[in-house]
Amino acid sequence: MAKKLNKVVLAYSGGLDTSIIIPWLKENYGCEVIAVAGNVGQADELEGLEEKAKKTGASKCYVEDLTKEFVEDFIFPSMQAGAVYEEKYLLGTAFARPLIAKRLVEIAKAEGADAIVHGCTGKGNDQVRFELAIKHFAPDMPIIAPWRMWDIKSRDEEIDYAEAHQVPLKISRETNYSKDKNLWHLSHEGLDLESPANEPNYDKILEMGVTPEKAPEQGEYVTIHFEKGVPTAVNGKNLGAVELVLKLNELGGKHGIGIEDIVENRLVGMKSRGVYETPGGAILYHCHQVLETLCLDRETQHYKQLVGIKFAELVYYGQWYTPLRQALTAFVDETQKTVTGDVKVKLYKGNIINAGVESPYTLYDEEVASFGDDDNAYNQADAQGFINLFGLPIQVKAKLDAKRNNQ
Repeated sequence: MAKKLNKVVLAYSGGLDTSIIIPWLKENYGCEVIAVAGNVGQADELEGLEEKAKKTGASKCYVEDLTKEFVEDFIFPSMQAGAVYEEKYLLGTAFARPLIAKRLVEIAKAEGADAIVHGCTGKGNDQVRFELAIKHFAPDMPIIAPWRMWDIKSRDEEIDYAEAHQVPLKISRETNYSKDKNLWHLSHEGLDLESPANEPNYDKILEMGVTPEKAPEQGEYVTIHFEKGVPTAVNGKNLGAVELVLKLNELGGKHGIGIEDIVENRLVGMKSRGVYETPGGAILYHCHQVLETLCLDRETQHYKQLVGIKFAELVYYGQWYTPLRQALTAFVDETQKTVTGDVKVKLYKGNIINAGVESPYTLYDEEVASFGDDDNAYNQADAQGFINLFGLPIQVKAKLDAKRNNQ
């Protein structure tokens, strides 16, 4: 028996890990368990969650709707930054965790809890993301992580524990993929995916869309309107943030968009393999980047690419609530003041094909860029002096090298 606690708040999803943690906590700490589920758009996974938590031993279960805040305060700022981890991962799990942790702390304080509990494994990134956010909002709050304490070593052993304690499960040993779902993405890990040599069985695992092979033979055009870097309309129809992402998920999923098979470098040091579905997110990132090519000057655009890499690392590493992330967001916000306009793309069998972009803040001058008669807009003879000056260091070095070699 561990040190007795009176009351704890558990980050609860109703999945395998958090389902067995409730009876484990009561056995080992003799405490009241309050389950907290953050609704970030996992849809059907929330059905019957409160009833299940109470049947498993929780005294109450909060199901908090965080979808609007999730999209507006975490997803869109990351998209505006161009934050992509290791060139492919659109951070679906990563930027949901700090928001959920924030709400956990708020409820833990309101309930007078002695500790906050999470079901993250000791091998993963989420333990870091949850705990850094908890430390930000409640520096002295004790944190319990059963996976770093108990004798259970595998998901098979978790199922054994669940069966022994009559914990209802929606999975079997054969379908026991580790998944994370929200309105932005769905990730798949484990089982046959643990070997990078295995091709994913997409027909078996995909839930948000279809493979490109099964997408319609006819492509579909989509136009997204942005105001200062924030998407506000699809095909001329104004939509709220949540509705807009869901609409693009529908369109992207239909056409096989946003499926990525990734081997990534986890924060804790190991590599892991997963399959990610991010249909709407892939469209949004693509269109936003296209619009920026029109609206940002070269130096800002190039420097912002560096910022995007660092921003993605901060999100992935769970460092959302840090001065550097806040400072980078301030930089990104400044760059977005002119990122307004419409981007048209064609969705076709897994591809997002550019079909036109326009903005009232465009920096593209057709007269200057034209291959036609441009004497009034651009004097091509000016290029000679520019090249002479730009190439001067190369020319000087070549002459001096030749002189030294001939000595």
